[in-house]
Amino acid sequence: MADGAVREIHSPISLASAANLSDYFALLKPRVMSLVVFTGLVGMFLSPATIHPVLAITALFCIAVGAGASGAINMWFDRDIDFKMERTRNRPIPSGRVSPGSALGIGVWLSFGSVTLMGLAANWVAAALLAFTIFFYVFVYTMWLKRRTPQNIVIGGAAGALPPVVGWAATSGDVTLLPITLFAIIFLWTPPHFWALAITRAEEYKEANVPMLPVVAGSRRTRSQIFWYSLLLVACSFGPVFFGFSGLVYGAIALILGLGFLALAFFVFISESYESCRRLFGYSIFYLFVVFLGLSIDHMVSISSLSLSVV
Repeated sequence: MADGAVREIHSPISLASAANLSDYFALLKPRVMSLVVFTGLVGMFLSPATIHPVLAITALFCIAVGAGASGAINMWFDRDIDFKMERTRNRPIPSGRVSPGSALGIGVWLSFGSVTLMGLAANWVAAALLAFTIFFYVFVYTMWLKRRTPQNIVIGGAAGALPPVVGWAATSGDVTLLPITLFAIIFLWTPPHFWALAITRAEEYKEANVPMLPVVAGSRRTRSQIFWYSLLLVACSFGPVFFGFSGLVYGAIALILGLGFLALAFFVFISESYESCRRLFGYSIFYLFVVFLGLSIDHMVSISSLSLSVV
């Protein structure tokens, strides 16, 4: 039976009776959305411009909805792949709880709605960046790169790296060196983060015919690439200090976290175990969260110091 036929027949339960609100929410990839919202919030917070709190919350909501819209369209397009992989076969579409057409409709309408509201509530620079983020994730990564090249996650990672740039633009209406530096940190973080997971799921990706690097180049080369990208990531994480955007508080946080990241990446490089990959994958999420939190803390310390000096 063809893949197209397989992916449409999953459950004897009707879609209408099986679907509930939590299934539709799952379409939006809430775990991914939470990280997107957090990095977007940090981008807004670090901006020197000010924006009314209601408009700031609205802009953040648009970033979240835009990310969720991308996730829904991604699930619609990848439903055949998701059905074949153990990690994803219980998602709303391959499990039969939500119809593909409903997922696509939700994704398209949320995409247009989030971009339009961002333009009206914040500015059209931020709206254009949000639209580009959705476009890049859906058309460049999901529909073009993912099934064609082992560099899919490297190039496609640009979509996940844009939220702090969108957040910055929502408050300031422009893009400067600092949000570009934030973009670079997430962009370089993405390959070691996802490849660490991909190594442990290589057989599933192979079965689904997705050319992830461990499938095409093997575990040994992927582990090497993880280490080298980790070195680039840690070096880039000092960019805010180098360019004078952050001080010693963030510098210390970046140093401690970076040493931990490199240590785990080195264990991935020298070992053949899946456990080393799982540890790096888990730590990488913690790393990105605390690095961006450290930037925010350093910014608050700088503001407090400036206020005290003025007094």
